[in-house]
Amino acid sequence: MRYHQALLVSCEIPWTEQEQFMEDLFREEVRRTLGVGFNNLYVFGTAGEGYAVDTPRFRRIVDVFFEETDKDGVFPQVGIIGLSTANILERLSYAYDVGFRTFQISMPSWGALNDHEVMKFFTDVCGAYPDCRFLHYNLPRTKRLLTGDDYRRLADAVPNLAATKNTATNHYTTIDLIGKSPEIQHFLGEAMFPFGTLYGECSLLSSYGPAFPSKSKQLFEYAVSGQVEKLFRLHTEYLAVVNDVSAPLRKYERIDGAYDKLWVRLGGLPMPLRLLSPYESLPENTYDVCRRILEEKYPDWLEAS
Repeated sequence: MRYHQALLVSCEIPWTEQEQFMEDLFREEVRRTLGVGFNNLYVFGTAGEGYAVDTPRFRRIVDVFFEETDKDGVFPQVGIIGLSTANILERLSYAYDVGFRTFQISMPSWGALNDHEVMKFFTDVCGAYPDCRFLHYNLPRTKRLLTGDDYRRLADAVPNLAATKNTATNHYTTIDLIGKSPEIQHFLGEAMFPFGTLYGECSLLSSYGPAFPSKSKQLFEYAVSGQVEKLFRLHTEYLAVVNDVSAPLRKYERIDGAYDKLWVRLGGLPMPLRLLSPYESLPENTYDVCRRILEEKYPDWLEAS
């Protein structure tokens, strides 16, 4: 396996009303994330607004993230999102010079890549840094979702493609991913992770971990230890809680980070809900409504005030 089995969480970026980086609050978020036992963490996925930051903000956040995660037993990743290989390599170069060696990349999204372009992208990006490991963030926004067959070809050609992040799979595509490229670590969301563990080693990308750290770690531990009955019992309860608490959000159509910031705040950090322009955040009162549901219906799931 090219990457260890892990529970991975994102660190969202807090902004002032003037869209300035709130460094002290971000440092507190990273420290809390590590303090509750999440030692695999990343910045700049979709939730972390990696598509929206300019170069100065990207660089400062990378600097701070390195300062807070440069510790034994911590496995940080920096997400790199860009519209071209050149854009991606430019940012990757900076994070590499800071000291990072694990990166989360997604394919350029201006136009869907064909098979030859997919291979060239991965060989050009991953091949430029052979001493690094890469996780591919496989999402519909790039206009090309990679399949099990795609990853089989890439695994054979790109030895430092170590992991994937797939949150748009169903039962059949999950089996396909794990079965055709078992040496790559596949991170799945809460919905599909328990099912995936029945077919081989895979990992958990936890969107709700910041709100429910103990339950999320327990879900992961049941899977790793093969306690299947306990795993699926907790999984059923987990999805029911998420479904109820997030019900007031369904009337909104927002980019991912809007929802992730609310889950961070539900975990006790005073995370502003605002996003960088032009993306629209959730109304402030949505937090109060969701919090009330959590307190009234699931008080045993509350882990922070």
